[in-house]
Amino acid sequence: MTDALTIDTPDIDYRHPRQRVRLDTILRLRWLAALGQLSAIFIVVQGLEFDLPVVPCLAVISVSALLNLGLQIAFNPMQLLEPAHAGGLLALNIIELTILLYLTGGLENPFSYMFLAPVLIAATALPVRLTITLGLLAVACATALFFMHLPLPWEGEEPLIFPPIYLFGVWLSIALAIGVTSLYAFQVTEEARKLSDALAATELVLAREQHLTQLDGLAAAAAHELGTPLATIVLISRELERALQDNGQVTSDIKTLREQAQRCRDILGKITQLSSTGSMFDRMKLSTLIEETVAPHRDFGVDIKVRVAVTAAKEPVGTRNPAILYGVGNILENAVDFARNAVEVNAWWNNDTVELVVSDDGPGFAPDILKRIGEPYLSRRRSTEDNQGGGLGLGVFIARTLLERTGAKVSFSNRTFPDHGAVVQIAWPRRRFEASEDGDATEP
Repeated sequence: MTDALTIDTPDIDYRHPRQRVRLDTILRLRWLAALGQLSAIFIVVQGLEFDLPVVPCLAVISVSALLNLGLQIAFNPMQLLEPAHAGGLLALNIIELTILLYLTGGLENPFSYMFLAPVLIAATALPVRLTITLGLLAVACATALFFMHLPLPWEGEEPLIFPPIYLFGVWLSIALAIGVTSLYAFQVTEEARKLSDALAATELVLAREQHLTQLDGLAAAAAHELGTPLATIVLISRELERALQDNGQVTSDIKTLREQAQRCRDILGKITQLSSTGSMFDRMKLSTLIEETVAPHRDFGVDIKVRVAVTAAKEPVGTRNPAILYGVGNILENAVDFARNAVEVNAWWNNDTVELVVSDDGPGFAPDILKRIGEPYLSRRRSTEDNQGGGLGLGVFIARTLLERTGAKVSFSNRTFPDHGAVVQIAWPRRRFEASEDGDATEP
C-alpha cells in the first residue's frame, strides 16, 4: 500500500526551510520576561525583605525594555526575522539573564533554569547551527556564574553557602536540560515540518494532475468531435483534386484546402499526445501573469490600470505557480472591493528584482491594523455593504503566506497624504521568481 501511494515527481522538490519567527513573537516574550523579572524583584524586596541590589537589576531590565520599545517603533512587528537576527535577540536574552543572575546569587538562584527558554525557542524555529550556538552560549554563561557571582540574598547575618558539589549538580542539570529539551523540541518541530511538506506536496500535485486531466479531457473531446469532419474534408478534397486535374487553378486551391485540413488533424493529434509534464503551459511572462489575474476583475465597475515598465533587462518568465496566481489574485480582489473608482497595477524588473505594486483609491488600511496585517482572522469588515475601515481576513493571511513561500517580500502601506488608498508591494529576487514551482525552496 505504501508503494501505491508514492508520487513520483523527480523534477519538483517541495521541501522548504524551517519557518521564521516574527518580530512580534520575540517582543512579546521579551516583555513577558521583563514583567516577570520586575515581579520577582518586587516580591523578594518587599515581600521577603531580602537585601537585593535593586538599582543594578532595574537598570538591566530598563535597558531591555528600551530596546523592546525601539524595535517596536522602528520595525513592523509582523515582519519575519532573518534567523541570524532572531538568534541575536535570543542571545541578548541569555546575556541579560546572566547579568541578573550574577547580581542575585548565580547558579544558587532558582531562576537559573530560565536559561532553557531562549534555547528551547531557538530549537523550534531556528536552524540547527544557531540553536547549537545559543545552547553553547547558555552553557558558557552558566559556567561563568559557577565561578563568579554576588551572594544569594538571604535573611540573617550569615550568608547562605552551598557546597561546590551541589552547584556542580545544578550546572550539570542545566546543561543536560538544555541539550535534552532542545533535541526533543527540534525533533517534534521537524516531524511537524515534514508533515506540512507532505501535505503541501500532495495539494500541489493533486492540483497539477487535476489541471492536466481536464486538459487531456478537452483535447480528447476536441479530437473526437473534429476528427470525423476533418477526415471527411480531406477525403472529399482528395477526390475533387483527382477529378479536376485539368483545371490548374481549381486543383491548386483544392490541394491547399486538403493540406490545411490535414494540418488541422496533425495539430489535434499533437494536442492529444501532450506529455504529463504540461511543459507547453508551465511557463508564463510577468505581463501574462498580471493579465491572467486582472482579467476576472475588469467587469465590476472599477477601472483597473496596468502599467508594465519597459527596461533594458529581458522580461522575467516564471512558472505558472498556483501560489503566485492565488496570492496576487486575492490582493487584487481586495483592492477592487475597496476601491472607489480605480485600481493600479504597476510592474517593473531588472536583473536582480521583480516587483509588483497593487494600489487603490479606497479608504486605505486603518492605522490600528496596518502593522498587524498578516495575522489570520484579522478583519474589520462589518457587512458586505460596508467597506469603510478596511477588511482583511483569512484570505490575505493565506495570500501573504503563499507569496512569502515563493520567495516574495510583501509589504502593506497607505498612499501619502493628500492621496488616499492602500498600497501592497510584492517583490521577488528575480532568480526566485524564475525558479522552479516551489520557489527554489531548498535554499537556506
